[in-house]
Amino acid sequence: MYLFNISLRYKLPLWGGFLVVVSVLAVSTALLVNAYDDLQQGVHVGAEVTANTLCRTLFPALLHNDDWRAFEQINAAMASHGTGNPVQLEAIFVTNGEGRIVVSSDPLKFPMLARLDALGRDYARLAAPLVRMAGDKPARRLDFANKNTSYSIVDSKQVNETRQLPDFADAKSLFFAQPIRQEGAQVGVLVLSYSKDVFWPRFQNLALQGSLIGALILAVLLPLNWYWGRRMAGPLVNLARRMGVVAQGDQDIQTDQTGATYPYRDEIGQLFEAYDAMVLEMRGKAKLEQELLQAKRLTAIGRLASGIAHEVNNPLGGMLMALDTLKTRGELPTHVNKTLNMLERGLRQIEDIVAALLVQTKDQGRHLKQDDLEDIRTLIQPQVLAKSQKLSWVVNFSGKVQLPAAACRQLLINLLLNAVQATAEKGRIGLAVDLVNDGLRLVVVNEAAPIPKEFMDQLFEPFVGGREGGHGLGLWVTYQIVKQLTGQINVSCDNGEVRFDVWLPLEKQ
Repeated sequence: MYLFNISLRYKLPLWGGFLVVVSVLAVSTALLVNAYDDLQQGVHVGAEVTANTLCRTLFPALLHNDDWRAFEQINAAMASHGTGNPVQLEAIFVTNGEGRIVVSSDPLKFPMLARLDALGRDYARLAAPLVRMAGDKPARRLDFANKNTSYSIVDSKQVNETRQLPDFADAKSLFFAQPIRQEGAQVGVLVLSYSKDVFWPRFQNLALQGSLIGALILAVLLPLNWYWGRRMAGPLVNLARRMGVVAQGDQDIQTDQTGATYPYRDEIGQLFEAYDAMVLEMRGKAKLEQELLQAKRLTAIGRLASGIAHEVNNPLGGMLMALDTLKTRGELPTHVNKTLNMLERGLRQIEDIVAALLVQTKDQGRHLKQDDLEDIRTLIQPQVLAKSQKLSWVVNFSGKVQLPAAACRQLLINLLLNAVQATAEKGRIGLAVDLVNDGLRLVVVNEAAPIPKEFMDQLFEPFVGGREGGHGLGLWVTYQIVKQLTGQINVSCDNGEVRFDVWLPLEKQ
């Protein structure tokens, strides 16, 4: 059963080639059998024409016992048969009712009155059929010119018919016989002998021609069969490989929506379409599950961070108030002031981190304006100039946008500062702002190495930083703002660029 388990890329061409070979052999065999029958039929027709002519001319001579005249007529028939005939007459002879030779084209080989069974095995086999053809009635003798002539009385309605005598495989000749009769009188049986030495080579020549034609057909069909078999099996093998990959749980495989693998609309093409639809559906489901899991995880982390922030704010506020009280008590030693200032900076840093954990986007009565974007540009310009970076700034709206200004300012500052810090000196940074599909689209692009995959899955989680010195809160705060504004944020890395694409729906008036 091994042949049934091999790949279709080999199975289809092999089985197709087998069917082609069998079909060509069957057709060639049928043509050869038909050619053999045609050749034998041609010999039979030629023998019948020769026998009918000879029977009419030989009857008077044999009826009057004119052996010389019969001999001349037989030799004339042998000569008129011609050398151009593909199957040559080997001999002609006439037998009587006793199976003896009456006259022949070769008296040395077929002596007069010689018995057939004395001439060899091939002729001995002819004795019984020829005697039966000579007639079962006893011979009568009539006197014509003082010569005794024997003939048989037969039914005058009988029709002369040339028959092929039994053909034995080991015989060297083909024999055809026809009774010599006229008007109810029969004087013998005419036998025509054709040599197989000429007959079989001609058949072999036809067989050789048929074999060459069959080989030529195979030489054309087999490569075509192999090509089309591989071409048909290739898409199926590719589809099987892809389905095996999907079965292993890997859905990150290229689909064939353009029809490049199999561009036709037959059953195989429909199978590819169904496979592509299945993969896209599975991808969408997996992406949705991942987003739900990410949202649940971020929600839990956000609640935990908010709780910690509220708990930290209470003692933090007390410590800051105590520091302010100490500073109001007159002049303090220099080393004490230095220590208090250092403590205050540390506490203020803690206050900033806690404030970042408490993300809120409540409407403060002011919507985003183009001036807000110019303020942001002014704020980040010193850091851009410090690293000799090139900043591209494209804003395609004017007036107000129905979005909270504070949240959008914080979101853009976080993304731009992150881009400045991730971009090398003399690198490029870009911002594009536009109104798209009833929303505000913000695109921040910077030249940087691709974000590693291990960070990409946790990019918007708190305290996960991809650069040295970062605390990982900027992108988390950005993500929280986008989600609270019911927007979308996507990250992509391509051609040496990192792109953050944010879309925020406009508030309904």
